[in-house]
Amino acid sequence: MQESIARYRMHTEDAQTKNIPSDEQNIEQLKHETAAMMKKIELLEASKRKLLGENLGTCNIEELQQLERQLEHSVSNIRTKKMQVYKRQMDHLKEKGNALAAENASLTEKCKFEPERGADGDRANIQFAEISEVYDHVETDLFIGLPEARIRCLMFKN
Repeated sequence: MQESIARYRMHTEDAQTKNIPSDEQNIEQLKHETAAMMKKIELLEASKRKLLGENLGTCNIEELQQLERQLEHSVSNIRTKKMQVYKRQMDHLKEKGNALAAENASLTEKCKFEPERGADGDRANIQFAEISEVYDHVETDLFIGLPEARIRCLMFKN
């Protein structure tokens, strides 16, 4: 029985060590993945440069035509998106304009008043006359300078 248990433990330990990759294997795998990622990055950067119009001297006609198609497709997508944004803005501004027009109509209705005949109407006219008299005496001349100079100017005017 003891021998069976010992053999079982030995086989399970061997299986575990075979299934678990060693540190060296992990390092090699990570180096391989890193190299693959670096190649992808270099290809993407080269593609980006070509799309920006750089390093086109090495391209043949087919590559240039493919770049042109990609750029035309991208520009088309950008224009479509721009038109969608403009349409949303126009719709929003139309709604805002309609709301302002409705508010304007409402305020116009509130502010509309016909002069009433009678005691209240006369009182309103009297108050308006008093207010206009107050504003008739307001001096509206613009003067820049010291107050003393202003007094002298007023003396010469009179």
